[in-house]
Amino acid sequence: MRVLGIETTCDETAAAVVRLRPDGTGEILADEVMSQIAAHAAYGGVVPEIAARAHVEIIDSLVARALRRAKVVARDLDGVAAAAGPGLIGGVLVGLMTGKGIALAAGKPFSAVNHLEAHALVARLSQRLAFPYLLLLASGGHTQILAVEDVGLYERLGATMDDAIGEAFDKIAKMLGLPQPGGPAVEARAREGDPNRFALPRPLIGRPSADFSLSGLKTATRQAALSIAPLRPRDVADLCASFQAAVVDVIEDRMRIGLRLFRQRVGAAQAIVISGGVAANGEIRDAMARFCAQAGVPLVAPPPALCTDNGAMIAWAGIERLRRGFIDDLAAPARPRWPLDASAERSLNGKA
Repeated sequence: MRVLGIETTCDETAAAVVRLRPDGTGEILADEVMSQIAAHAAYGGVVPEIAARAHVEIIDSLVARALRRAKVVARDLDGVAAAAGPGLIGGVLVGLMTGKGIALAAGKPFSAVNHLEAHALVARLSQRLAFPYLLLLASGGHTQILAVEDVGLYERLGATMDDAIGEAFDKIAKMLGLPQPGGPAVEARAREGDPNRFALPRPLIGRPSADFSLSGLKTATRQAALSIAPLRPRDVADLCASFQAAVVDVIEDRMRIGLRLFRQRVGAAQAIVISGGVAANGEIRDAMARFCAQAGVPLVAPPPALCTDNGAMIAWAGIERLRRGFIDDLAAPARPRWPLDASAERSLNGKA
C-alpha cells in the first residue's frame, strides 16, 4: 500500500509518499516540506492570508516532486490522504482540494485526515507500537493528553485551558525579541541560562485533573522581564531557561495525573508517546524519558522531523484509516476546528 499525504493546515506546505511494510510499519519514499518562516518573520507570527497564498503557489510542484522522488505516478498509488483540519481554513482548503482532485483524477480512495489524528498515530510509522497508549500531543495550537485506544478511538484526559505549550513558547520568544518560530529560539537561549534564577509559578501542579494552564506562567515571565528591563543577553537566557524549566515541571506533573487516569479508565499503557512540534524540544524529551523510566512504561518519541507538521504523518494516517476501510467521499468538508475525542465533538456541535 502506497499513499500520498498532503499537509497545509498552517505554515508548512508538505507532500509525502509512504509505503506500508509487511511488518505493519511504514517506509517514507518521499517527504517534501516547504516552510514559510521567512514569509511570516516580519509579522511575528503566521498571517493566514499569506499562508494560504503560499500554499497555492507551491502545492502542485511540491506534490509532483514528492511523486517523482518516490518513483511513482498517481495511478500507482493505493490512496490519497489530505489534512482536512483543524487549522487555518484557507490553507486547509488548498491541500484538501488538491488531494480530492488527485484522488478523483486517478480513481483512488480518499482519506480526509484529522491533523491531530496524524500526530497521534505517527509514532506507529517508524516502529511497531501496539494500542492502547498514552499520548502527550503538544504543538503551537494544541496541548492535550489523550488515551489512544485504536484508530479512530480517542479519549481526551486533559487539555489546555488557555495557551497551548507551543503558543506560550512563541509568545515568550516574541516578548524577548527572539525570532520565530519561538520554540527552538527559546530552547537555544535556555541552554545558556540559569533555570533557577527566576522563581516562576508551576500552574495547576498537584490538581487532580490533567489539564494545563500556561497564561499565568507567561504573565509571570513578562513581569520578571519588566522588573529588570532593559534586558541584557544574560537576562534573556536566564528567563528562557527559567520559563522552560517551569514548563517541563508542569508537563511531568500533568502526565503523572494523565497516566493515573489512563490506568483507571483504560488499563495498562503499552507506551507513553509524545508528538507535535513541542515534542522536538530536547529538554522536554529528556524529562519525559525520566518520567517514563520512573513509571515503568516505555517512551516512544518520533524523530523530530516527524513531530513538526509534515506530509508523511498525513500519509501514514491515511494508510491506518484506509486499511481499516475508512474511506471518505469527495464531499468531506474543511474544518477549522475538529476535536479528536467524541465527547468534545458532541460539545462542539452543541449536542449533549
